[in-house]
Amino acid sequence: MNEHTTPRRLTAADFDQELLDLYDYYAHGKISKREFLDRAGKWAVGGLTAAAILGTLAPNYALAQQVAEDDADIVGEDITYPSPDGTGDITAYLVRPANSDPDNLPAAVLVVHENRGLNPYIRDVVRRLAKAGFVAMGPDGLSSLGGYPGNDDQGRDMQRSLDQAALLNDFFAGFEYLVALEGTNGKVGATGFCYGGGVVNKLAVAYPEMGAGVPFYGAAPDAAQVAQIEAPLMVQLAALDQRINAMWPDFQKALEENDKRYEAHIYPNVNHGFHNDTTPRYDEAAARLAEERMIAWFRTYLA
Repeated sequence: MNEHTTPRRLTAADFDQELLDLYDYYAHGKISKREFLDRAGKWAVGGLTAAAILGTLAPNYALAQQVAEDDADIVGEDITYPSPDGTGDITAYLVRPANSDPDNLPAAVLVVHENRGLNPYIRDVVRRLAKAGFVAMGPDGLSSLGGYPGNDDQGRDMQRSLDQAALLNDFFAGFEYLVALEGTNGKVGATGFCYGGGVVNKLAVAYPEMGAGVPFYGAAPDAAQVAQIEAPLMVQLAALDQRINAMWPDFQKALEENDKRYEAHIYPNVNHGFHNDTTPRYDEAAARLAEERMIAWFRTYLA
C-alpha cells in the first residue's frame, strides 16, 4: 500500500444505526459522555475503544470549507450587535456579496448555529449563502462566554449553561439587526440547523414579517402558535431522525389547518445532521439537494 494514500472518509454506512442514534442522544445532551462511552462499548471490538468510536463520530472541521474566506465573490467580517434583552453584545460573522447592484440590492439571511456555538461549519454555510447572492450573518450564541471555544464538547456545555430565553433573544436581536442593515433590499429570511432549526421556527412565530424560513431538523413550535406564522417555510427533515420527526405530524397538521405556505422534504435513509459535512452523518447527495432547495426558496420569497 502507498503510505501516502488518503484514508477513506467514514460515512453513516460504516456505523450501526443504533450507534448513530446513541451519538445523537449524546450530541444533544440526552445522555452524558460517560453513558455514551459505556453503551458504545458493545461496538468496541478488535482493539477499538469506545473513546475512539466517539472520536470517529465527532466533527472534523478540517473538512468544513466549501467556500474559502478569501473567495473573491464575497467580503466577510466579524461584527458586534447589541442584544439588550439577551446575554449582552453579540459577535457575528457577516458576509456580503463582493459586488452588489445598487439598483437590485440583496436580501439578508440569518444563519442560526447548532447547540455548540458558531463553529467553522456554520461559518462556511454563511459564506455559501453570501456566494449565492445574499447578505448572510451567523451570530455566536456563546458571545457572552467568550465565543465558540474551538471544541464542540465544550461549546455544547457552554451553550447549555446559558439562560435559554436570553439566548433566544440574542438571535431575535440578530434578525432585527439585519432588518435595519443598510445595503439590503429590506427582506430577511432565516435558516438554522438542529437547535438553530428550532430557532427559525420560533422566529417565524415571533416575526410575521420574516420573508422566508428554512429550518433543518429543528424542533417544531407549539401547534397553537402556528397561526401567527406568515413566512413561507421549507421544512427539511432526515428520515432516520426519530427524535425530531416525532414532532412533525402535529406541526404539519397545524400548518395545513391554518392554510400556511410551506414545503416539507424528508430525505430518505439519512440521519439528523446530514447537512453537516464534518461528520460521518453527512450525506453529500441529500445535503446538496437540500441546499439547492434552500437557496431557490430564498430567491423566490426574498427577491
